[in-house]
Amino acid sequence: MAALPARVGIGSSPRKRDGAALLTGRALFLDDHRPEGLLHAVVVRSEVAHGRIRAIDTAAAAAAPGVALVLTGAEAAKHAGPVPYFIDPAARGGNRTDIRCLQVDKVVHVGQPVAAVVAASRHEAQAAADLVRITYDVLPHVLDARAAMAQDAPRLYEDWPGNVVAHNRYGSGDPDAALAAADVVVEGELRIARTTTAPIEPRGYLASWQGDRLTVHASCQNPHQLRWMLSVSLGVDESRIRIVTAKVGGSFGLKMQGHPEETLVALLSLLADAPVKWVEDRRETLMAGAREQVHRFRVGATSDGRITGLVNEIVADIGALTAQAGWAMPNMSATTQPSGYAVQDVRVELDIVCTNKPPCNAARGFGKDAAHFVMERAVDLVARELGMDPAEVRRRNFVREFPYRTATGLNIDSGDFDGLLDKTLDAVDYAGIRRGQAESRERGRYLGVGLGFELTPESSDSPGTFVSGFDTTTVRMSVTGMVTVLTGVTSPGGGNDTGIAQIVATELGVPIEWVELVQGDTDRCPNGFGNFSGRSMVVGGGSATLAARDVRAKLLAVAARLFETSEVDIRDGIASGGGRELPVPEVARALLTRAFAIGDIEPVLESTRAYKPGNINHVPDELGRIQPYPTYSSSLHAAVVEVDAETGKVTLADYVMTHDCGTMINPALVEGQARGAVTMGLGSALSEQLVFAADGSLASNRFKSYLLPRAGDIPLLRMIHQVTPSPFAMHGNKGAGEAGVGGAQAAVANAVEDALAPFGVTVRGVPLSPPNVLALIDEARP
Repeated sequence: MAALPARVGIGSSPRKRDGAALLTGRALFLDDHRPEGLLHAVVVRSEVAHGRIRAIDTAAAAAAPGVALVLTGAEAAKHAGPVPYFIDPAARGGNRTDIRCLQVDKVVHVGQPVAAVVAASRHEAQAAADLVRITYDVLPHVLDARAAMAQDAPRLYEDWPGNVVAHNRYGSGDPDAALAAADVVVEGELRIARTTTAPIEPRGYLASWQGDRLTVHASCQNPHQLRWMLSVSLGVDESRIRIVTAKVGGSFGLKMQGHPEETLVALLSLLADAPVKWVEDRRETLMAGAREQVHRFRVGATSDGRITGLVNEIVADIGALTAQAGWAMPNMSATTQPSGYAVQDVRVELDIVCTNKPPCNAARGFGKDAAHFVMERAVDLVARELGMDPAEVRRRNFVREFPYRTATGLNIDSGDFDGLLDKTLDAVDYAGIRRGQAESRERGRYLGVGLGFELTPESSDSPGTFVSGFDTTTVRMSVTGMVTVLTGVTSPGGGNDTGIAQIVATELGVPIEWVELVQGDTDRCPNGFGNFSGRSMVVGGGSATLAARDVRAKLLAVAARLFETSEVDIRDGIASGGGRELPVPEVARALLTRAFAIGDIEPVLESTRAYKPGNINHVPDELGRIQPYPTYSSSLHAAVVEVDAETGKVTLADYVMTHDCGTMINPALVEGQARGAVTMGLGSALSEQLVFAADGSLASNRFKSYLLPRAGDIPLLRMIHQVTPSPFAMHGNKGAGEAGVGGAQAAVANAVEDALAPFGVTVRGVPLSPPNVLALIDEARP
């Protein structure tokens, strides 16, 4: 097959297709849709962390100017059923509860939806919402996961035996024997503070009924799944529901489906008989937790630095239960261990616990970030105990033969972890930093360098859920040669539409300008699963490849008839053979307008194909383990920091990430994803934390108190690419959407501990904010 010029082919980096529209403000987002007769909704939320709803007085709100509708949970329950789970805990042996769009009898966290007001303007709706009076019988609440596990702890859901959603054990071998026989055993406790994703565009939905047909414009990741969920909760056939999502200003997992407001806005539109829009404000966005875990671990090693056993006890605080996928993230914190290290004696005990905090929603890394953080801290503690260099301990434990089945059952497809380490050490001048540390400390400067290895399973398939490992694409060529690609994957703004267009243009042999992408429209696009788990280019690109090859084969067959030769080719939009040439549009026109003259070639230039990558196996092995991920990207991070021992301030001086996601369809898009993920990891490592007051209210409810890293806080993130193709993906590409968060956390934590080695500091969690760093120094002093 002929390739296109490098400027548009696979491996090149043409500009994002919608870049100009985004930069000039011409791109349309959810809030830009303003149909005639539009009404606005505001959600009335609980002000108590735990309580029974005694009464809701809506009279003043209903009489307020501009108000069209006030809805309570009791009334909503007459028209809508529970919100279906994206991943049902009961299917995983856990406890579940009905999730309602508005609470009927009881609230279990501050901010839980209790009522809604619809009015002619957002201002009027908010003013009326402030008039709703709710009376509660306040109940005791619990905000700490370990306290929630106690027998006498306040119980969120009375029909549960406690507050634990599920307890699971992962691993294989005999880690207790391994630790008993080890030359050294290190142990520790790591606390990962609750953070959030904070996308530029918050969540929002615009619902409009026309007769018995519902159209929802949504800022979401999974339109087909949202359609199904609304169908179930509202009792409306899927054929009468259309979901449209175009531009999305960031998702990071937050906009996966299962939020109560999705059902609520559609119901409000039905009852108000008008289009209704709801867009959350920043305080509402910041309620969505991303992760909060405590790890107690023990690691055994031989005197030469080889890790022999791992035991990790995880308590994950997920807040209140949600129908969104976030509650399931801690499972991946357990399953991803022991990362890319050859350790077979492993036991991970996991408790997923509910507290009276807002729910944890899906977030980039999906729990795998925590596994990396813990393993990389453990490796550094082993190195410290043995007096070895941390880089050398990593090298002695890397997996080198692939595929490799981990102790928790994952099957790592490929990699070159030594190569990642070598490239990173060279780029950051690791040896030079080590030589200069003693001199710097003599001058009162505390410099540190830390490493973080990361193995990231991506493109997940979870049996029986909407976390699917395949997707579907239609490629259609018109009589003019223009190509329309309709795909089941969506874009949260990262540019996968550009990458898919590159693939289709390359396969068809036409200019990329001829290719139009359609995403996020359930009426136009084939059934698909949207965006999550770094899947878009693996399965979206794979299915687009298959469909494009079908269309190309048809074009070649027609060209062969026209040229009366079997030796034909297509490149740069020109079909050639037998010394003759024709533009591809003329070949298409010949088939579609002269079908009977062409002969027995079916006159259809369209194909719909699904792509299922290899390396997924849901048949449990002898230990009950399944293999849900086809590809495993990997990366090695190095952070150089300077710590001010007087103030506790950590300054990032340099940062290098060597990344291996197999074949890169578009390197610029890969770098954009990696830089974003690293920045999220740096934020959670240094400054970001959701803080709750004693009454369960969110104290860090704005960007003055929830401290995202600013541009000046982040050095130039240097990226190095390594390519180890996956043998199980269409183009050898691996997911590239999640790697970076855990590696950044680990590299920074290890660098801070390295910088403060003269004080004997041991890092026990993140964020490493100035007060937390000063506390570590004070704790380490005699």
